[in-house]
Amino acid sequence: MDAFWIILTGSLVAVSCSMLGTFLVLRKMSMVGDAISHSVLPGIVIAFFIAGSMQSVWMLLGAGILGILTTFLIEFFHQKGKLQADASIGVTFTWLFALGVILVTYYAGNAHIDQDCILHGEIAYVPIDLIYTNSGNPIAPKAVIILTVVLILILLFIFLFYKELFITTFDSSFATAIGISTSKWHYALMSLVSLTTVASFESVGAILVVALLITPAASAYLVTNQLKSMLILSSVFGVFSSFLGYWLSYILDGSIAGAMVTVSGAIFACCYIITRFKK
Repeated sequence: MDAFWIILTGSLVAVSCSMLGTFLVLRKMSMVGDAISHSVLPGIVIAFFIAGSMQSVWMLLGAGILGILTTFLIEFFHQKGKLQADASIGVTFTWLFALGVILVTYYAGNAHIDQDCILHGEIAYVPIDLIYTNSGNPIAPKAVIILTVVLILILLFIFLFYKELFITTFDSSFATAIGISTSKWHYALMSLVSLTTVASFESVGAILVVALLITPAASAYLVTNQLKSMLILSSVFGVFSSFLGYWLSYILDGSIAGAMVTVSGAIFACCYIITRFKK
């Protein structure tokens, strides 16, 4: 049963990240997910400092606010400061992450908050943290319930606003001309990336989240040029990475997150080789 919960958790993260990652790859903003995953650390510490609690709702709130602030600062430095996009991302997340490390050192040293927890996580512990009914019967791991809610929100967002996302992704000038605000949809998308990153990293670690945001979507990008096909293929690649990665780690007795990222990289390599042979 533990294997089921671990694979299900990895798959939920993979599908959520892959669908949002598809838009990040197409908008040439792949590294924004990396920036958010690092820069949420001060938000988590500040939330702990204010609430004195490690409850997920406070962590989600603090980290979510910092995630949105990160996207705002990246856009501000890029648009207003005329800084290149990659330089804007690098400047923003490094100083926010450094600020988080200092805050952890001085204000949260006696709590289970550290950069290793944020970056690496531990998906193997997911089956231990269960939610129970009033009668004491286990329902499901807390991470599975939270990630299911996040995935439903993402699916609803893409389903309801597919046209706006499509137009602002492929032709921002046309979107502006017909009255669609590119800024509004940019921040809406980035807010969901922040929410997904924050909801996922506690269970699987920020590094696996970043890998699943970029690699499955990049693999699908090599195979198809249709947005709907890319969304489906990236999700399938993400689920395969979670399933095969778990059993690879079981065989090798190694890190589950590391094995999932390795399988995801292998899928990308296969897609690249296949597309090269087709040309």
